[in-house]
Amino acid sequence: MSTSKTAKATKAFASQADLTEKKTTFTQLSEHCWAYTTEGDPNSGVIIGDNCIMVSDATATPVMARDLIKKIRTVSNKPIKYVLLTHYHAVRVLGASAYVAEGATEIIASQGTLELIKERGAQDMQSEMERFPRLFRNAESVPGLTWPSMVIGGGNPAKGEAPGKLSINLGGVVVQIWSPGPGHTRGDTIAWVEAEKVLFSGDLVEFEAGVYTGDAQLAEWPATLEALRALDAQAIVPGRGEAMMGRANVNKALDYTKRWVELLFKAGQEAAAQGMDLKAAMAHTRKSMDPVFGHVFIYEHCLPFDVSRAYDEAQGIKNPRIWTAKRDQEMWSALQA
Repeated sequence: MSTSKTAKATKAFASQADLTEKKTTFTQLSEHCWAYTTEGDPNSGVIIGDNCIMVSDATATPVMARDLIKKIRTVSNKPIKYVLLTHYHAVRVLGASAYVAEGATEIIASQGTLELIKERGAQDMQSEMERFPRLFRNAESVPGLTWPSMVIGGGNPAKGEAPGKLSINLGGVVVQIWSPGPGHTRGDTIAWVEAEKVLFSGDLVEFEAGVYTGDAQLAEWPATLEALRALDAQAIVPGRGEAMMGRANVNKALDYTKRWVELLFKAGQEAAAQGMDLKAAMAHTRKSMDPVFGHVFIYEHCLPFDVSRAYDEAQGIKNPRIWTAKRDQEMWSALQA
């Protein structure tokens, strides 16, 4: 094997070389709602009531969570009582113990998210930490998997099923928590402050950043986005990207995510129908995706996992295969061969 081919075969994931720290911003969106955004890295949301506080998405490690807690303490000394896990991915949930140390009494998740933690939480934690070390600063502070203390059921509105909903009054503001349908995972959960028209979407919605779909339900995701559009939100905290203010900008984020999902899945269906292997499927997908999304943050990080999932789902694999560190490397080797 030539030197150039050897170098290519041992090339690292794009995310492993991404070590530049991002600037965080803590922005007030309405009387009670705040966005904690990080230049395309995972976002969190904060809802501050007269009695207590809810955090949506816990960050990746307790040390990183304490950075958010410091921001919260610049505007409120109310107790942080609730932590919402919008889904099971390690980068969203492993910082939860920091809030428990602050006195949080409830960690909330959907039944679907609980099932996914049981099924693949340990493998996901190892896989994500090895893929993207920068997002797990001070990983040694993570005590283990995060388990919800409050679990809400939920049907799929896209199938005419009534979603399980939980309403929590923080004092002066009511937060509705429910699962609008499958998308980024099969357990996605949102926080909706109806009185102030603010939506905390988790990774169901992104804007000007890569849309990770490695564990997605791609065929169902667009309908779930339309269920969110029907809320007529005036502000949104997406999973990645800047917080969006105004109905037009909320719709822009929804449209951005929907276009990513639909272009990706269409390419996967075409690749599967033509009997392509994974490397050919990647090249085929780039033809439609690169011109539209190639410039956005973590595009190259997400695309290998996204193409793998689109190719699988197009071949009838409804339940996403579990990502492990070993599978990550096997997929990467297939693309570099």
